[in-house]
Amino acid sequence: MIITGGGTGIGRATARSFAAAGAGVLIAGRTAERLAETAAQHPRIRMCVADIAEPNAPADVVDAALATFGRIDVLVNNAAITRPAPLGAIDRGVAEEQLATNLLAPVFLTQHALPHLGDGGTVVNVTSNPPHHGWPDNSVYGSTKVALDFLTHTWAIELAQRGIRVVSVAPGITATPVLSHAGFSDEQIAAAGRKLRARIPLGRIAEPEEIAWWIVNAARPEAGYLTGTVIRVDGGLSAGG
Repeated sequence: MIITGGGTGIGRATARSFAAAGAGVLIAGRTAERLAETAAQHPRIRMCVADIAEPNAPADVVDAALATFGRIDVLVNNAAITRPAPLGAIDRGVAEEQLATNLLAPVFLTQHALPHLGDGGTVVNVTSNPPHHGWPDNSVYGSTKVALDFLTHTWAIELAQRGIRVVSVAPGITATPVLSHAGFSDEQIAAAGRKLRARIPLGRIAEPEEIAWWIVNAARPEAGYLTGTVIRVDGGLSAGG
């Protein structure tokens, strides 16, 4: 199987959870050191250093998975970046970077993996916010995640006759370094966390392992009747509006 963004956060937790269940896992990401931390003491986890936004990366990642395991049963499109900015301050290059990583990379990685996903294969798209509410300062990031949910619905219909399932797992606010990678200070992240917790009905931020549980179980054979749906794991945030 392939998991993008496997060096930190949800990708790391998911890779370790799959490996603990006996799966062979290829993690892809831009930073070798982070990937190595994920794979440490987990012999079933292998690494592929790649920026999935680059045009050649999908083929490279798929080739690495086939060379290592000889097959691909599950693809988890997890890698994403966020660069918050309000309308009026959105930089074109930064916006294009988000589109390339969050949306185009899953499209072309899935397309390259498709010939090798047989009956029972599963694609899990890790998404985020629902389409029904605005998200100030996150119009580009949020749009990529809503678009990825649309791809889930569409691909599920297109691939059903081939026995391939496609599911979105949509985390709410989760304890990952995504804001740190976006350049936010520890103080800014802590302040944002306090505001967000006040809006979450369960009153806390998710741990990556809690999201990984849903990804792993959505890919199990026992979930074989599940396709084309978005599993929201957000502590009730979307229910509250």
